[in-house]
Amino acid sequence: MASPPPTLFSDFPEDVQLNVLSFLSPAEVSAFACTSRRFASLCSASASDSPVWHAMCERRWGSKTLLRSWASGAAATGRVPYARLYRTLDRWESFIGFWRRIGQGTPGTLPLVFFEWGPSYITGSWVSPSVEAGTYGVLKVPFLWLGLSAHGDPVSFLHPGSQFESPGEFFSSALGPSSDSDLVPVTVSFMGCNHFVVEENRSFYAEDGGGDGGVSDEVAEIASKSPPDRLMSEIYQYFANRTSPGGDKASRRHRKKEREKLGRRRLWEAEHFVKIVNYQPTPSRPLQGLWKGICEDNVLDFYLVSYDDVGGITCRRVGDAGELFSGYSPVFWTSNATFLESPFSKEEQDLYGSREHIRAVASNWSNMDREVVLRILCINSSYDLVIPDLSGSSGDPRNVEGRIWEYEDGTFGFGFLRNNFIIDLKHITLDGIRMLSLTTILEVHELL
Repeated sequence: MASPPPTLFSDFPEDVQLNVLSFLSPAEVSAFACTSRRFASLCSASASDSPVWHAMCERRWGSKTLLRSWASGAAATGRVPYARLYRTLDRWESFIGFWRRIGQGTPGTLPLVFFEWGPSYITGSWVSPSVEAGTYGVLKVPFLWLGLSAHGDPVSFLHPGSQFESPGEFFSSALGPSSDSDLVPVTVSFMGCNHFVVEENRSFYAEDGGGDGGVSDEVAEIASKSPPDRLMSEIYQYFANRTSPGGDKASRRHRKKEREKLGRRRLWEAEHFVKIVNYQPTPSRPLQGLWKGICEDNVLDFYLVSYDDVGGITCRRVGDAGELFSGYSPVFWTSNATFLESPFSKEEQDLYGSREHIRAVASNWSNMDREVVLRILCINSSYDLVIPDLSGSSGDPRNVEGRIWEYEDGTFGFGFLRNNFIIDLKHITLDGIRMLSLTTILEVHELL
């Protein structure tokens, strides 16, 4: 009995084919397109509505953003090809999550940045403790926007003061003719996988005459050229102006004025950021991540707890970038991550029972005298080992010894034998992060 002929991939319905192809990488799609003319047309990267590239985009980012809003953003040139959109989002997806500013800043400089998806853009926001003392509230203030221009090109803008009241004002200011806008066009460049730098895009003023605050098309054209071509253009203009009555002085004044405008627009110094890769705890690393806790001065602080390759744990406070040792000063450390399990000794019970919680993290903390301790970990205060002058240690081991008390709900608190209080921590994203300033979400393509 003859066996039935094998089923070919081309025999499947197109929706099944697209679902299968959406799992491929761009290189694999390119190789598949070489197998037949039909598949070459189906996988075309130049077509604005390529079903394969649309399916690939939909699988990766369909639940995170509005892909058709991104793709329809280029009102002047038609729909952005999904293959081009895929390459842009594939690169920008690395921004999503928490980043830490590095380098010495001015007092009051916020150290944390959080990137998230918008309907047709990505926003970066400064993250800071709530202005309300004694609470675990966290605020985020958007200051950086990544999206597509009217021509479908990737563009980035930031506002140093983050003073816009709505995204509409933010985006209108980015592309409007106002010369008083504080919005700064920037380039956001990766330096490796977990490090990026934000620099002012000074060539933007020359490339976009509408957003430069009054730079003429003539000067913009010259400024965008390479040095040899720019020199030849200036020589040509010089002799052309010499042939017109009174043109020399007027042209010199005009060019001097425009160059002064271009020269004084440095509104943003380069900033570097590194990614906080492991900002969430895991079952094998329950203390890992970015945490928040209220200290003895009733102020909310951020803490970054990380594990090393040999089983040690280090906690660093993520503080004001303008403070000394803000990005490097450890709070506690241990080289042995082995917990003490229940039942605990009387000494450990007395050690915990004799301390007061500054602010417990349980939802009904006001009705609880104690959290339920699941495990205990012995730690040391690294202030005495790394920055001796900050601790005033007298050599007593109790000045450096401490404990971590892990609670049943996954949070934990820490304290040291030299004092009588416990700082309780909860994850930075618990209870949400409240948006400040930007209160309404608008579609970017309606404004581009």
